Amino acid sequence: MSNLETYNRIFRQLFSKKDEELPELKYRGFALWDSIGHMDLISELEEAFDISIDSGDVLNFTSYEKGKEILRGYGVEIE
Repeated sequence: MSNLETYNRIFRQLFSKKDEELPELKYRGFALWDSIGHMDLISELEEAFDISIDSGDVLNFTSYEKGKEILRGYGVEIE
């Protein structure tokens, strides 16, 4: 499974969204991506990619697209 497939799977499972909906997702843009959903997302990403996301990046992880950019900073290529 590619990094993009893993990333998308996490979003689909946590937020019950379809692939075509993912690029438009924004933090607090719908009920499931609240503060608890956000921490669940971060935890799942850290486990899946064996990284530790620092608090500044947790706060800056404001959308599906921004998340891909942040993960690149940890050496996780998602495209």
